[in-house]
Amino acid sequence: MKLCILENDILDGELAQSYSGFASMFFRLFESVGVDWDIQVFNTMRGEYPASFDNFDAVLLTGSRADSFSDEPWVVELRRQVTLLLEQEKKMVGVCFGHQLIALCLGAPVGRAPQGWGAGRMTYEWHRPDLPHSEDRTHISLLASHQDQVFELPPGAALVASNDFCPVASFTVGSQVFCIQPHPEFSEDVSAYLLDKRRHILGEEHYLRSRQSLEHGHEGEHIGRMVVSFLQGHDPVEGLIT
Repeated sequence: MKLCILENDILDGELAQSYSGFASMFFRLFESVGVDWDIQVFNTMRGEYPASFDNFDAVLLTGSRADSFSDEPWVVELRRQVTLLLEQEKKMVGVCFGHQLIALCLGAPVGRAPQGWGAGRMTYEWHRPDLPHSEDRTHISLLASHQDQVFELPPGAALVASNDFCPVASFTVGSQVFCIQPHPEFSEDVSAYLLDKRRHILGEEHYLRSRQSLEHGHEGEHIGRMVVSFLQGHDPVEGLIT
């Protein structure tokens, strides 16, 4: 499997000291579920793209502090590139900002969540027992950090996960696209750092509740296994890694 990661942010502060970028968090996630792919990283904020996406089996879009609906030139160019990839039926995975941007390119409305920030550990209803490693699953708990969200499913998409706060938390489009709003690649330390950074924005009650939620762990590796199976095209009821 040759995977292209489009990295949509540049880390700073303590995160930059621990991780070179969002892509390194995905390296760690994929390592934890036992795969060793040929992965190349391109930072879209710096205008980096592969000479040709034809050399890759799939493309993964990371999170970002930017808005997927922004008029910033690099975001406009990313939407153009993603629209072309969708038209070419390239396999794609989007996480957080990537989830929102792919949904936007597919025609779904995306914007600021009127209920404010989604932060810390959040639990979602799971609607797709047909997906890999999901036969008996009804809920999943993952680490979230977002103030934007997808308001409606894109045309032709199937809902994977939802809760009252984020009704479109994950979706698929056939066997081509898998998108998810929370961060399977995050560790509790990453989530804690972001919560501390935004404490004044969240307010004390929201901050403390979100910080305490991290004590209960998360199921990011489940999504990692599912993404591996989804991208490699294994039978959805058999999966790849047990």
